[in-house]
Amino acid sequence: MAATISYDRNHRLILSGLECDCACQHRMPDQDIYVGEDILPDLPSYIERRKLGRNCVLVCDRNTYPVAGERTERILSDAGIKVIMCLLKRDGDVDPDERSVGEVLLSIQPETEFIVAVGSGSITDTCRVNAARTGLPFVSVGTAPSMDGYTSAVAPLLLRGLKIHRQGPCPEIICCDTRIMATAPDWMIAAGVGDVLGKFIAKADWKIGSIINDEVYCPVCGQIVTDAVNRLIDNVDKIKAKTPEGIQILIEGLLLAGITVLIIGHTRAVASVEHNIAHFWDMSELALGHRAPCHGASVGIGTLMVWPMFTRFAEEDLSKLDLDALRRDRMDRDQRVRWMHRTWGVENGDTIMEENPGDFLTWEEQERRIRRAQERFPEIREVIRELPPVERIRGTLEKLGAPMEAKDLGISDEVRNISIHCAKDYRTRYTLFKLLDECGLLKEYLSDYPLNWD
Repeated sequence: MAATISYDRNHRLILSGLECDCACQHRMPDQDIYVGEDILPDLPSYIERRKLGRNCVLVCDRNTYPVAGERTERILSDAGIKVIMCLLKRDGDVDPDERSVGEVLLSIQPETEFIVAVGSGSITDTCRVNAARTGLPFVSVGTAPSMDGYTSAVAPLLLRGLKIHRQGPCPEIICCDTRIMATAPDWMIAAGVGDVLGKFIAKADWKIGSIINDEVYCPVCGQIVTDAVNRLIDNVDKIKAKTPEGIQILIEGLLLAGITVLIIGHTRAVASVEHNIAHFWDMSELALGHRAPCHGASVGIGTLMVWPMFTRFAEEDLSKLDLDALRRDRMDRDQRVRWMHRTWGVENGDTIMEENPGDFLTWEEQERRIRRAQERFPEIREVIRELPPVERIRGTLEKLGAPMEAKDLGISDEVRNISIHCAKDYRTRYTLFKLLDECGLLKEYLSDYPLNWD
């Protein structure tokens, strides 16, 4: 049975069809998610329904305060809820880093009963980690359909410039007022679509991981993501025009993608090498003192970059691999450490290696993976052939006026090239790029992205 959504008379989203007998540990979401036009005034009743209390810290920034923060503060105050305003006072955008986290933490008082995040990715994730550390519930008032993290249980954060991920709760209440969301600038709309388009690659990598490493694949979560992406593509004209229906379709796609994280407790269905590329760009730009590029835009471009590797691999002949040569030429531990230090930097590289010890493969494990790929290559080919034509992805982004190349985001050719070579290294999570590397094919596949090192 395919997952379906409907709404009750209070605009509360109802998700059904989640029955699944796969071996994943499933958790059925119990959050209250509201999507509709002009529903922000109902926020106090949503809070009352969950019995969250009468004292909150409201978090926004200079961008989201005039969009919805000021109005949210007034609505809550008029309903008798005491509000402590935490306006993250910075020029430009806010990063979910130690400074933002600290500002929110220091705004929380002993009497605080819940946190209200008014914003999209950075503010939501900043509040998520504070909710995790304090044990307080939090509420999300969305301001832009630009990312899928509203319903996530994982917070991408920055710690001393390194992109890290920390577990955290999903908001107990998510309020997506489509009239507010429709005021988001066009580039944020395009970013939301770009974030969702990457799910095609994430799903393919997840299936490849199940073939090579017997990783448990959840067909229900996989189908939720596929349906969400296809619905976005089919309605891109409505999304571009910001019609009420188009904005709701985009919001639903982002919410449903994030719900898979709640169901299975990890981001396997929604993030893979295309996200790793985006994370590398974030860290590289921040290290240079620049603003991090828009996440969804980076994911969209990263998706276009890696897609040809999948379609090419579907025509590969793995029977020609020379295992003796692969064993002779493989990186030893010291070489891998040097590679990680050169690509990610010493501090970041050490952190990534510490968190991903499984990437230091023995030859026996590498050989097992290669032989499994050879034996079950028809299944891998079928996974790749399930992907739609890349022209469909490219056309969707072009129609929205999204940036199409790394240089459009200010990313240098050098950073772009390094990022795609080391996209396999960010997590132990299995990907096609890991398989290409283990089969000795990655350098050839990435010849259009040369590393001009001495």
